[in-house]
Amino acid sequence: MEDVAERAVLRAIEAMHERLGDELTIDDLARAAMFSKFHFTRIFQRLTGVSPGRFLSALRLQKAKHLLVSTSMNVAAISVQVGYNSVGTFSSRFSRSVGMSPTAYRRRAGYAAAIHAAADNASRRSNARLSCRLRLPEPDEAVIFVGMFAHRIPEGRPVRCAVLEEPGRVTFDSVPLGTWYLLAQSISLDGAGTGAWTDIADRPVSVAAYGPFTVRADSAIAADLELRPTRDLDPPLLLALLDVRKYAMERMGEAQDATQPGYEHIAAVA
Repeated sequence: MEDVAERAVLRAIEAMHERLGDELTIDDLARAAMFSKFHFTRIFQRLTGVSPGRFLSALRLQKAKHLLVSTSMNVAAISVQVGYNSVGTFSSRFSRSVGMSPTAYRRRAGYAAAIHAAADNASRRSNARLSCRLRLPEPDEAVIFVGMFAHRIPEGRPVRCAVLEEPGRVTFDSVPLGTWYLLAQSISLDGAGTGAWTDIADRPVSVAAYGPFTVRADSAIAADLELRPTRDLDPPLLLALLDVRKYAMERMGEAQDATQPGYEHIAAVA
């Protein structure tokens, strides 16, 4: 029965890909899945972690990311192709979800120089702590980004985040109150800094998710995440990927500095 449900959801996702510029309704997607509308919505949410409409919106922005770095189409044309009637609405949603404007995303070839946590809201501060262990199924030369987000899709600025140079444990103190998702993605370092890179947004990465979980004033939360290759059922990654070329070169520079007297490296965790 689970296989039947998964195939149905995958049919709907395929329809989304084929008709990103159209005004797709839940009825259209349920027909593609060959399920009733109400049953389809339930199984889609269960298998992907988000609603069909939210998944479709994320796919549209993911396609826009690809078009920005792989074509010379202007932003207005891209917005129409991915289903937006207003370029202003498209630009604001893109900026909020990806972390930079469409123009900046194109200029930076789809990468963020750094990913920073959002400023704390004083009313949400707490003594809560979250400890997370991150694992990769196989050894890999990769950096791992992990962040706390308000939604299942990693978009916008996380409330806490860190970059690990290898699998291991990270701890976030004074975690804000509320309900959150812990989302991780690994980005390969193979070839970083060698000049062999091809700038392609949304290249394959490994991912993991934990949540939703609720943080109260004195919560002590422990999470264990094993990253795995992305699947078609995984919601698209909207946050601009960390530029690991820049990160690797900075780390190489730090390694050289470490040979100098008085050097001390402090890992950055936001």
